[in-house]
Amino acid sequence: MTVHEAPAGVTETAAPSSAEHELQTLWRRVVGRRSFLKQAGIAGAAAIPAGALLTSAAAAKSSGPTAGDVAILRFLAAAEILETDLWQQYAELGGANGGNAAYIKALENLDGDMPQYISDNTDDELSHELFINAYLLSKGAQPVNLEGFRTLRGSEATGADRRRRWLTNLKELDVDTSWYTRYRSGDNPDFGATFPQAVTIHNQPAIPLSDRDTPPNQDQPVPPVNARQSRMQAIANSAGFHFAMIEQGGSSLYVTLAQQVTNVEVLRIVLSIGGVEVNHFAVWHDKAGNAVAEPLAGVTDPETHTHFPNLNASGGEATQTNLIFPEPCDFISKDLPQVSIIRPSSTANSGAMAAVRGLTADGLFKGQSPEFFSVVSRLAREADAAVRGV
Repeated sequence: MTVHEAPAGVTETAAPSSAEHELQTLWRRVVGRRSFLKQAGIAGAAAIPAGALLTSAAAAKSSGPTAGDVAILRFLAAAEILETDLWQQYAELGGANGGNAAYIKALENLDGDMPQYISDNTDDELSHELFINAYLLSKGAQPVNLEGFRTLRGSEATGADRRRRWLTNLKELDVDTSWYTRYRSGDNPDFGATFPQAVTIHNQPAIPLSDRDTPPNQDQPVPPVNARQSRMQAIANSAGFHFAMIEQGGSSLYVTLAQQVTNVEVLRIVLSIGGVEVNHFAVWHDKAGNAVAEPLAGVTDPETHTHFPNLNASGGEATQTNLIFPEPCDFISKDLPQVSIIRPSSTANSGAMAAVRGLTADGLFKGQSPEFFSVVSRLAREADAAVRGV
């Protein structure tokens, strides 16, 4: 993707937001302080790309997308490209045509349909990416291309194409599992509520790394009976929670950005694709619970020590594994009745910059360049700056 410099005479004078400061702190951990500081000027100098600019007068005359609508679509295109990239890694190893038999068996211990669902989710994200970019082109706006950042090495296990390079890293994840307790609570993060982790998943692979410690043809009984089987099952369980983490984030992102869209056709796109993200989340929410319920609960990764407890053991609804529909919570005003909704849905908690912060904290971008961070951050700032017209 080309980094577009600001037009002559145009500079950004606004101070970075607290959210951007937080994101920069996270990013320094990923790319290293020296490398980050060397490239930091890129992030603050970019304006809306010339190819994406649509003046208010032109938008009013054609009733087409506004500049803000284009910015929203461009960030969503980038998000879908990143989603496609991570799902393709899952699919080549554990999808319906995946090439790692033991990983597939471990995923099927969560649900027998997991490989097919992985393949279908991958196809959905690719269709979203291609559609949004094609729509941008049809409106004379510039599509998003992140191919220049495809530099990361993936798995070396059987089933993986070792020649291929990726945008995302699934080998050292810090999976945020607080979504699990959030959706079982009557509290809403948009009112300041915070939620504990259901499972602590730190520095954990979600795909088999190599055949050395995750043999591709081993049996995967429930429960595992040796260290290698425990290792593979813990990797599959981590993937199950990561699937849901990614898709619940997308659910909130689309809900949030829809509120900033002006053009009715763009709103139709955002709502229609966002609904599929919600559908994905519902499926993966259900499957993740099987990793922390009998008979599979109790698995521990012998390498990372990630442990999957029996969340039903507490006897409370906060961790009950078969509660997958959102509990009613506060919304709009605490004076109104609680209601079952997707949450969060505010720019601060679930906008574009919040999405980038979440993916960065997840470890999904470990090994990426400072320029990648700059490009994605700029797209996020532009999307969050969009204001709904009247």
